[in-house]
Amino acid sequence: MNSYFDSIILMRHEISLAVILLFLFLGDLFLPESKRTWLHPWACGLLLLHTLLGFIPQPSGSAFAGMYMTSPVLGFVKNILSLGALLMFLQADSFLKKPTVALRRGEFYTITLFTLMGMYLMVSAEHFLMFYIGIETASIPLATLVAIEKQNQKAVESSAKYILSSAFASGIMLFGLSFLYGAAGTLYYTDMQPFMLHSPLVVVGMVLFLAGLFFKISLAPFHLWTADVYEGSSVPVMGYLSGVSKASAVFALIVVLNKAFLLMAVDWQAILWWIIILTITLGNLFAIRQRNLKRFFAFSSVSQAGYIILGVLAGTPEGMHAALYYLLVYLISNFAAFGVIMAIESASGKGQIDDYDGLYQTNPKLTWVMTIALFSLAGIPPTAGFFSKFFIFMAAASQGQYLLVFFALLNTILSLYYYLLIVKAMFLKQSEHPVESFRSDPWNRISMTICVTGVLLLGLCSFVFKYIGGLS
Repeated sequence: MNSYFDSIILMRHEISLAVILLFLFLGDLFLPESKRTWLHPWACGLLLLHTLLGFIPQPSGSAFAGMYMTSPVLGFVKNILSLGALLMFLQADSFLKKPTVALRRGEFYTITLFTLMGMYLMVSAEHFLMFYIGIETASIPLATLVAIEKQNQKAVESSAKYILSSAFASGIMLFGLSFLYGAAGTLYYTDMQPFMLHSPLVVVGMVLFLAGLFFKISLAPFHLWTADVYEGSSVPVMGYLSGVSKASAVFALIVVLNKAFLLMAVDWQAILWWIIILTITLGNLFAIRQRNLKRFFAFSSVSQAGYIILGVLAGTPEGMHAALYYLLVYLISNFAAFGVIMAIESASGKGQIDDYDGLYQTNPKLTWVMTIALFSLAGIPPTAGFFSKFFIFMAAASQGQYLLVFFALLNTILSLYYYLLIVKAMFLKQSEHPVESFRSDPWNRISMTICVTGVLLLGLCSFVFKYIGGLS
């Protein structure tokens, strides 16, 4: 009995999230229509409490016959994911008031939390069956969130593209897992490791599995769905897709490569080497051509994924910690930019880069928020984005990946160009029809304040990175 109870206690994050999910579901089910506006502060407040409680130290351990694992590092990753979901809720308030939104507020929150539960299971999985259950629990409801505006043809089309592409990627992943199971006779990461040798069956299985996971992270050449799906999504859902969903998949990739495929490090490092160059280069080149902000940030997220994988390629504790730090900084930088996009889209319906011409003259505060976010994404000091790229490059260089770091640095210079194009438009260009001065939604202002504060503090106090490293 005690053993069973201890196993349940180890799933503190999942149990806490399940309680919040059930509370919001019942509230949406039984509250009268006039009272359902209270669901938003309840959802934000409960998720904030859930995130803060997640920082309470907890012991490492396993549950369910070793299929589930928890540790301080895993708890930190789940807190990053919870923070992303909280920022999404804060930015979604004005969007959920639109008459075209198909879901009720409670449905939106519960579906989002279901995806978060799946991501928790992904990062804690020690068994490929648990991993697959987590990734599908996280992916399938996301298609519903993409199509939340049922009267928006682009949203419905994007949802269809996402679910079909996701199903195809999952099929490829399962096909690869069947090969790996045939070679090892087990699906436990650590039990599979001795059997993961350089046989054709194992190599093909690993490549197929990684192809399916690369789709989730938007790594080239599996990134082609990204721009279309992001363009049709609402801004909060786009932020969730590009930040939270990507973060969970990247950490799952780190765990799988360093546990199940450790003996094949030479093989997967060679694959990642070319994937990184292709992802960063294509992401940057396509971002330069975009005039729609959603498509612009879609290709920007593709490029950023390539930088994150640099830490995975290093294959060291320093590389993993650098990747974690990068994920946190990327998440808050992205949501800072999306907060501005959400505010302007709600007030004016504008979403092209040219629409931001002269924004500083009418909305200086939003301009500065966007500028800080773009500086962080570009890696300009003293923002946190500079330190995240520095740590990633150092981790890769410490393993002798000098040529790859050189290519990444060249691409960083290229990314400076297209990020600064938006800054130039806001500060230096003039427009005959600028975005009029307005006051953004108070919940969105809170989210942007959190993000900007995080970008600046993590940049000025980069010793937080050492704290993350000490968790392991």
